[in-house]
Amino acid sequence: MATSKKRNGTKPKSNPPADAVVLLKADHRTVKGWFEEFESARKAARKQELASRICRALRIHMTIEEEIFYPAFLAATQDDDMKDEAVVEHDGAKNLISKIEKSSPAEELYDAQVHVLSEMIKHHVKEEEQPGGMFAEARQSKMDLVEIGNRLAQRKAQLEGLTGG
Repeated sequence: MATSKKRNGTKPKSNPPADAVVLLKADHRTVKGWFEEFESARKAARKQELASRICRALRIHMTIEEEIFYPAFLAATQDDDMKDEAVVEHDGAKNLISKIEKSSPAEELYDAQVHVLSEMIKHHVKEEEQPGGMFAEARQSKMDLVEIGNRLAQRKAQLEGLTGG
């Protein structure tokens, strides 16, 4: 005999809020998928669409990391070397993103630029996600990853609204 009672008389539990590391890793996976799609795309319009999507997502991701996650990480861990390296990697990616955004698939270096950006991002993601990397160090610290995740999600939504998506 099935009942329709909710457990303990409370509302059904919704998904718990994502913590900062889960949210940032999800961004990594999304962009990785778009890079893979770009590599197999043949039509210029599809390449342009994917590259634009990648660049926009990376700009937003880097902004929320630099504004919220990295300062919280530094405050909790005092690991300025790891934070500084991440910021320098972001700067390199931003320079390439600017070139890609000013370019088009018709230009000779376009595919190469997107490919190199993909390799840069793969390296950066590996640095953040590896054992002993920034995310592992954040998990071992006293960072409130759920609260930071909420702040990241709010800022990301705000930035997406500003850029139309």
